[in-house]
Amino acid sequence: MTNECGWIAQAGNSPARRPLKGTEKADWLIIGAGITGLSAAHSLAEMHPQARIVIVDRQRAAQGASARNSGFVVGHEHPAKDELIGNPGFAGYEVDTAISRAASDEVRQRIARHGIECDFRDSGYFFAVSDPGKLTDVEAKLATLRAVGASAQFLQGEQLNEKLGTRHYQAGIWCGHGNALLQPAKYVKGLLDALPGNVTVFENTDITGLERSGVGRIRARGTAGSIETKHVMVCLNAFIPRSGIEDSGTFPMELSASLTRPLSDEEFQSIGAVLPWGVLSTRPLGATVRLTPDRRVMIRNTAEYRSRDLTDSELLHRRKHHVLGLQRRFPFLGEQDIQYTWTGHLSASRTGQPYFGKAEEGVFAVAGCNGSGVARGTLWGRLLAEMASGTCSPILESVMRRAQPGWLPPRPLLDIGAMLRMRVEAVRARTEI
Repeated sequence: MTNECGWIAQAGNSPARRPLKGTEKADWLIIGAGITGLSAAHSLAEMHPQARIVIVDRQRAAQGASARNSGFVVGHEHPAKDELIGNPGFAGYEVDTAISRAASDEVRQRIARHGIECDFRDSGYFFAVSDPGKLTDVEAKLATLRAVGASAQFLQGEQLNEKLGTRHYQAGIWCGHGNALLQPAKYVKGLLDALPGNVTVFENTDITGLERSGVGRIRARGTAGSIETKHVMVCLNAFIPRSGIEDSGTFPMELSASLTRPLSDEEFQSIGAVLPWGVLSTRPLGATVRLTPDRRVMIRNTAEYRSRDLTDSELLHRRKHHVLGLQRRFPFLGEQDIQYTWTGHLSASRTGQPYFGKAEEGVFAVAGCNGSGVARGTLWGRLLAEMASGTCSPILESVMRRAQPGWLPPRPLLDIGAMLRMRVEAVRARTEI
């Protein structure tokens, strides 16, 4: 089978950009043409309209991990027990939510400013479970979400079934006023297509190292050329070590997902002709599921600690896991109804907080989206551009204070610990895959 992202196939391709060859000069270099890198380019172009800004990506721009996620615009996270109102962690949850709300608003502003058509739906989504025992402290969670500005409603049984068109989920919290859904590949492609004229993009360009080329100058070496610049912004998330930054406190996870064909009219009526929706599990390794505006079902119910891409046979095994999840929710769907299956990587940290800051003189970097890359990545791009330009703001200060990804043990201890933790979480989430 082929590893083909359904979102990218539907979004289509932007015009191809040539790879880097020879020597280029730039005022700003951005490594990574995903959501964060493209958002940073837009912000830099606005702040420095006379500057030459260059973006490089080791594959096609706007077709990496940013285009492969599930399309949740996160304004409000599901609160953990320690974060509930009245508990010690609530103060931090308030700050994190203010950042997430700003990030969610940043997405809306980008969509409006650039006229991006990306199936944006500002109607919230659900934290839902099959086992009601995995949704605890409901009243406290509702109070917590409402205290930080969310709209929140508890639904169960038939009431939830009427919203989702499946009896698999038995309890859930709908959360709106900040949470939204979109088609991620269309969104990131829209950011790419709207880049202003002072931004140059080189595709299929692998940067193999950074070195000092003189006072205040940095040379980024590629396989077939180099770029001399004053400022470098590393926007690689899971692949931040490729830039030489080894101590970010973040680690990669590989996820796989499938997207079905559109439901027929008869199938759609059989589930109640429900509105498009998204569901996040309350367990870290529970399934992420969407019913899209064009009546397709997307499911992501595998996540692994690894940076090496899955082989075709490994991906086929994950696809069968997707089928099991689909049939739990919609028994009439089988493997023959899956049209696309793909993989993607996210960058995680032990604390759930990012690495964000100045890595060395002239080099700025961010990593650790922790599954919220659509909104966070959009905001981070702007804030990283502001930081590198010497500008400050209250939201930038908040992000920098919270940017404590935590200590990670050296390998192979990290590998062993992460894999064991993933196995434990998989067992805990077995009713929710």
